[in-house]
Amino acid sequence: MELSDRIKSNMEVVLEEACCELPNGGDHESRRLIAEQLLEAAESGHTDFERATERGAKSVCEGCAHQSPIG
Repeated sequence: MELSDRIKSNMEVVLEEACCELPNGGDHESRRLIAEQLLEAAESGHTDFERATERGAKSVCEGCAHQSPIG
């Protein structure tokens, strides 16, 4: 499925919003995980901003559980 420029732009905004909740904006692996989840959601037809935000927030929570503590 080819995503429109608008959907891609919305996904980028959601990715940035989700990652701002992570320490230092998230590491590469966390950002990749969130981006993959957002892409899967969009490709399965969940392309509205609210649903994408929910999916991104869920990924952030899952990503935080896998990150090692800083210090």
